[in-house]
Amino acid sequence: MSDLNEPGHGNSPAAWTAVIIMLTAFTIGTIAFCLDVAWLVWASAGLLVVGLIVGGVMARLGYGVGGSRSAGKAHS
Repeated sequence: MSDLNEPGHGNSPAAWTAVIIMLTAFTIGTIAFCLDVAWLVWASAGLLVVGLIVGGVMARLGYGVGGSRSAGKAHS
C-alpha cells in the first residue's frame, strides 16, 4: 500500500481526544454499574456521546487525519 492510500488509522489529535474521552466515560460507567449508581451510568453514557461529538468537531476543524492543523508523522 502506498503512502497516498494510507488511511492513517486514526492517528490524529481528534481521534486521540475522542478515544480518551470515550474510554474515560466507559470506565466510569462500568464502575458506576457495578456500584449500582444508575444516574452516573446514564451520565457516562452522555459523556460517551460527547466524546463522539468532540472528535467529529475537531476533525472538521482540521485536527483529523490529513487535516490542515494536524502534523503528519512519517512511518518508519
